[in-house]
Amino acid sequence: MMMKGVFKLALVSGVVCLCSCSSVMSHTGGKEGLYPGTRASGNMLESNTNWGTKSLVLLDIPFTAMLDTVLLPWDMFRTDSSVKSRVEKSEQDTMATNAVIPPARMPSP
Repeated sequence: MMMKGVFKLALVSGVVCLCSCSSVMSHTGGKEGLYPGTRASGNMLESNTNWGTKSLVLLDIPFTAMLDTVLLPWDMFRTDSSVKSRVEKSEQDTMATNAVIPPARMPSP
């Protein structure tokens, strides 16, 4: 009886993880805001991709939205420590420090 429950849980978890590709991929990167997988799927539908990819995205959207909803508390409270966000923060800090130095004049052509 217990093994049957564990098997069902593993099966459902596997299907959700395999079917919500956009959400899984969006959550493995830096912080993308709320519902990142659903937004990524929507962007793919609006982009210039082929019909095969768009049909797979249409099949994936309900599962991605479901997983994004389950992960909503995580998205609201997580802090971003990805390499991309650290580089962007460093660039912003550097620009703020160098703001007192005026840009060099470009020679006129």
